[in-house]
Amino acid sequence: MARRMLALLLTLFLFCMPALSRGEEDDYSITEIVESVIITEDGQVIPDDDPALNNPVDQTARNDLIDRIVELGHELYVKADGKAQRAHYSGDIYVCKNFTVYLFRQNRDDFRMAEYPDVPLVIPNNLPKEECKPYAYGLAWEDIPASKGNPFYEVASFRYDKDKSKEENFALACEFMRQAQRGDFFQMSAQYEYGTGAHSAIMLGYDPATDEIHWMDSNMRGGKRDGIRYGLVQYDEVKSVEWWATAFCLKTRGATLYRLRDDIIYAP
Repeated sequence: MARRMLALLLTLFLFCMPALSRGEEDDYSITEIVESVIITEDGQVIPDDDPALNNPVDQTARNDLIDRIVELGHELYVKADGKAQRAHYSGDIYVCKNFTVYLFRQNRDDFRMAEYPDVPLVIPNNLPKEECKPYAYGLAWEDIPASKGNPFYEVASFRYDKDKSKEENFALACEFMRQAQRGDFFQMSAQYEYGTGAHSAIMLGYDPATDEIHWMDSNMRGGKRDGIRYGLVQYDEVKSVEWWATAFCLKTRGATLYRLRDDIIYAP
C-alpha cells in the first residue's frame, strides 16, 4: 500500500513539473510571464512596476510654495492700495524683475529639490544683453543648472522667426501663451502700450473659456515723478492671449515661461 501511494505521489510530482526542452530556458507558466497592468482612461497600458506608480510625486510642497508666492504678491498689492510704488533704483523691490525675485526669495528657505536636498534654492538673473543677441535683452534668464539650486525649468518659449510670416509668428505666440499655468514665472522682451523693453510677471493661470491670461506683477504700468520711476502693483490682472502675443510678437522680441520642478520638497 505504501509503495502504491509513493508511486502515485511521484506521478503527480512529475506531471506538475514544467516541461523542459534541451538547450532552452524554463517554459514559465502564464501567470509568471504576464505583467500586472493598469489601464488609464485613455486606454494606455501602464505596468505596475512603473516608477511613477511606485514613487508618485507628492506636489504638496510645490503647491505650498506657489501659494505662498501668490499670497505675498496679493499682500503687497493690498498694501500698495492702488498707489504707485517706487521702481527706480536697483534695490527697489517694485521694479518688475525685482518684484518676482522678491516674492520667490521671501518664500524659498523652507523648500528644496528632492534631487538636491542640501542645496538652497536660487532664481536666475536675466540673461545678459550680449548673450541675448540677435534678440533684444529681457526675453530669457541665465541658464543655471538645478545642481546649483535653480528649481525652474523652461517649459515653453517664443522667439520671433523672421523666416515665417507675421500670421504664422502670431499664431505661435498665442499657442505659447496658452501654456501658462498658475505659478509660472514669465519673462518677455516687448513693445506695447505700456512701454518697451524687458518685463517679468508671475502667471495666475490661463482661462480657456475666455482665452485670457490672469497674472500679477509690478511696474508694467507706471510713470515718472520728479525724474523717479513709480510703478503699479497688479494682482489678478486679465488680458487676452492675443493682447500678450501682440506685445512680444515682433522682430528681435520674444518670451519664455519658467515652471517650478515637480520634485519640490520641504527643507530637511
